[in-house]
Amino acid sequence: MKKLLLIGIDTRSMLNSALKLNYTIFSTSYFSTSDTPTIKNQKVVLKEENDVSCGSFEDNFDSQHLLEISRDYIDEVDYIIPISGVSPNDFPKKDQKKILGNKDVKDVENKQRFYKKIKGEFLTPLTFSITDIDDAFEISKNYPNTQFILKPVKGSGGYDINLLNNDAIIEFNENDFILQEYVSGINLSSSLLCSKSEAKTIMNTRLLTMNDFEKNNSFIYVGNILPLTDESIMTPVKNIDELNDEMKNTSEKLARRFNLIGSNGVDYILNEKGLYAIEINPRLQGTFECIEMSLGINMLDAHIKSCFGEIIDIPEAKYYSYKKIIYSPARMKYEKIDLDNIYDLPHIGSITEKSQPLLTIIDKDESFKKLYEKVESASEKVNGFVKKHQLDEE
Repeated sequence: MKKLLLIGIDTRSMLNSALKLNYTIFSTSYFSTSDTPTIKNQKVVLKEENDVSCGSFEDNFDSQHLLEISRDYIDEVDYIIPISGVSPNDFPKKDQKKILGNKDVKDVENKQRFYKKIKGEFLTPLTFSITDIDDAFEISKNYPNTQFILKPVKGSGGYDINLLNNDAIIEFNENDFILQEYVSGINLSSSLLCSKSEAKTIMNTRLLTMNDFEKNNSFIYVGNILPLTDESIMTPVKNIDELNDEMKNTSEKLARRFNLIGSNGVDYILNEKGLYAIEINPRLQGTFECIEMSLGINMLDAHIKSCFGEIIDIPEAKYYSYKKIIYSPARMKYEKIDLDNIYDLPHIGSITEKSQPLLTIIDKDESFKKLYEKVESASEKVNGFVKKHQLDEE
């Protein structure tokens, strides 16, 4: 039996799918939630304990540390699937040969390279290389009617993206950040499967950030709703079928442009000027479980098959599915919450800091209205539970 390593920030959802396949599974992750399957070959960085803080993910996560502790697994397995948090380019060349998926992603993970490759061919935001904050302000003076954002050259999940304004005080080394035109609009995403000869869109989705809920100029990823319809987009659009076709065609062109393989995602922003291509996620995406729920397929199996040249037939969506990550509104000690649609659960007694990821709500329903009500009701209950059990007075 072939040996397969899953490695990334959180392998829970992929492990559930991997255990249904004919592989000996290995896993290395930063998080190990209480609902993560326990397997023989498993390493976890964050050891959750009673009355001990889980700390800050942004401060403590280190992809190189994941690779270091996985060294023996990497040597032993036949295949590797990097998940969010670990880049294929982090692996030595000899190990990249084992990766199922994209092996060289420097032109898509580096947002400046990505912009240079597609500008003029696709609708994109103005993007500039900068060396320091003064450089950013100097460039912005030439565009007095344009709002800009500072964005990490490499990064995902919407972390460390900030509006450029007079309060922006950011220290960074050369090429750490880019200056990019702030495009307001509707956040959208496509998920697609790619082989060496074909690219096929699985589904388009409404992508959600903190700003969708709190209007706080935070771009951190919160979740998705799929499939993309007049209801799930939650904003009036002229023609949803034309939009879905445009996203499908653009995503597949981009996939061929960058020779993508396996499961990939393309993020967009839609406004009155059109559909802006923002970035490519050259790996399995946060929509993983939502797509499995909606279509009734095993996404890990579909990813692996596409890497070997076979793209599965994409069935019609049977359900709407909605994923929403809850970031803790207060510092709290986790206790059991009696809901059946929550995942990525902390270990009982562990302490989650304010604004850190607490858990994920994921659900499905044939009715978008019923689904939205279920997830938002669960969200209110979780946030209310946290407020009742917070450790520090606010």
